[in-house]
Amino acid sequence: MLLRLVPRVLVCLLVVLLAGCGSGAPPTNAPSRGDGTATVAASRLPAEARHTLDLIDRGGPFPYAQDGAVFGNFEHLLPQHQRGYYHEYTVRTPGSRGRGARRIVTGQGGEIYYTDDHYQSFRTVRR
Repeated sequence: MLLRLVPRVLVCLLVVLLAGCGSGAPPTNAPSRGDGTATVAASRLPAEARHTLDLIDRGGPFPYAQDGAVFGNFEHLLPQHQRGYYHEYTVRTPGSRGRGARRIVTGQGGEIYYTDDHYQSFRTVRR
């Protein structure tokens, strides 16, 4: 009886261990803001994102027609504000034929957010 139980216990243990790996969630020790949004230093962003930040600081020119468009925050992952408060900018993704999944979103209050998974999650950019 015990020998039949051991393989089942091992399989269950393996399933539990694998389910906890690679969830895509930010590490639990990632610094966060008061609203729970994880943060990232601008210096730790990919080179393409730092280039996009430089373009935003200079006011362009931007490589994509959609850059500077209003970001609707339909996912409700950023703090709620009136429409037009947020604007989005494309971060070039090497190897991508289109705009890719990476964006920088800016707020009128000076806040900057980065997403590398097409708005599934955001990190506040610290400068």
